Amino acid sequence: MKKIILGISVISMMFACNSKPAGTNEEINQEVVEGAASSNEAGVFFRSPEEGATVTSPVKVEMGVEGMTVEPAGELHEGKGHHHIVIDGGAIPKGTVVPADSLNIHFGKGQTETTLDLSPGKHTLTLQFADGLHQSYGEEWSKTIEITVE
Repeated sequence: MKKIILGISVISMMFACNSKPAGTNEEINQEVVEGAASSNEAGVFFRSPEEGATVTSPVKVEMGVEGMTVEPAGELHEGKGHHHIVIDGGAIPKGTVVPADSLNIHFGKGQTETTLDLSPGKHTLTLQFADGLHQSYGEEWSKTIEITVE
């Protein structure tokens, strides 16, 4: 009798350890993918808009970064910097000062969101992280998306 009870206990433990959490495999996989997008990889990302989104102007943009800290421009601090958005352009080479003009928007006060007035049509937005002197951290710290403005 003792052997049977032990056997049942072992079987019960096996079921408990191997049971799957509630939800379908697709739901579980989606949760894992969404969590990984912003927590495990170093770099910059758009919280909004999403890649391929169709939007209206003004476009609300929310910016994020993992692996560095956002701070206002002015001083150099290792592992810190601020965002820039390049409209219809690409990543700025590492060490190059990000230009300041109508297509290269600086967020030197440490902002993480803004609105952009964009003309109708397809546009690329490149999020570029740079140090306290606006020197680009390079392509590794950039993210480009394409959106369509109606």
